[in-house]
Amino acid sequence: MRFIAQSFTGWPNERTGGPVKTEEDPLDPTPTGPSRQTLAAIRYLESVTTEVGGLAVRYGGLYGPGQLLGRGGQIVEMVRARRLPVVGGGAGVWSFCHIEDAASATAAAVTRGAPGAYNIVDDEPAPVSEWLPDLTGVLGAKPPLRIPAWVARPLLGEHGIAMMTTVRGSSNAKAKRELGWQPRYETWRRGFREGLG
Repeated sequence: MRFIAQSFTGWPNERTGGPVKTEEDPLDPTPTGPSRQTLAAIRYLESVTTEVGGLAVRYGGLYGPGQLLGRGGQIVEMVRARRLPVVGGGAGVWSFCHIEDAASATAAAVTRGAPGAYNIVDDEPAPVSEWLPDLTGVLGAKPPLRIPAWVARPLLGEHGIAMMTTVRGSSNAKAKRELGWQPRYETWRRGFREGLG
């Protein structure tokens, strides 16, 4: 019997060092206050799962039909209304995953891969300053506003500012190598154009 647990990658990564992290890199040792309990739950879930020989599939930011980042979803509507700005320099690096790719990776994990964590993301982690303007173009919306972090802090809080300015992306090399998985939407650029729903 194999155990597969759903986890998450992106903001749980350590926010220092290079822009893209692997499963070997530590999770954030100094998480934002609002994320501490969630990160503790992620650590516990992954520990328990791997101790019994299971796999923790760490999905990136999911998008596609029925998602917050999908046609009619809350994030898409925020972008259209220009309520999702680029904060600070927009240096926070995000890793995305289309819901179909999340499903195919999970199916692969049912039969392949050694116990451990696997980042399930596309091939192109990208800073907010790159993917958010691209998304506005795909949606036919006006470009996002750009505001300093100090102005946004009262609205977004500590974790929101980190998401926009310091989070790190994730590499999918281990999942491709050990699960034999290949994302259909290899990049959010294609996924945003063809897969939002």
